[in-house]
Amino acid sequence: MTSPSQRAGWAWIPACAFILVAPLAASAHADDVGPLHIGHPWTRPTPNGAPTAAGYLTVTNHGQTPDRLLGGASPLAQSIEPHTMSVSGGVMRMRMLAGGYEIAPGATLTLSPMGNHLMFVGLKRPFKAGERVPATLSFAHAGAVNVEFVVQTDAPTSSMARHTDMK
Repeated sequence: MTSPSQRAGWAWIPACAFILVAPLAASAHADDVGPLHIGHPWTRPTPNGAPTAAGYLTVTNHGQTPDRLLGGASPLAQSIEPHTMSVSGGVMRMRMLAGGYEIAPGATLTLSPMGNHLMFVGLKRPFKAGERVPATLSFAHAGAVNVEFVVQTDAPTSSMARHTDMK
């Protein structure tokens, strides 16, 4: 059995745990919409005058039916388009992906730097580090889904990705 003074000595542990986890929880975020789990939408800061920005996230389909991420909208851009990247002859090419990204049942779509991504086209102002960019993603079956893209300078860490996928 522990004495009251021994128990008081351990009281600092929950406070330290909160201090360590609170910043992660504030920046990591995820949404569940029906069978879809949308993990940590994020983008990078943009310089003044930049016409576009890339958006990244994961979408896991826990349902029995395929869905498709078609694009989206944001009050801070003219449109949000699905884009694909490829390298041919040492030249990187990026283009809009007609029809969007299919997400098969049980599969996870990962949109990341140097790969497939969402393109914010026609930015109305620069994205600043630390802010959140509101957006509505458009899915073939799930419909319109409101999310916020966190503007951050670095890609999420693996621990952040694990945190957002815990639901």
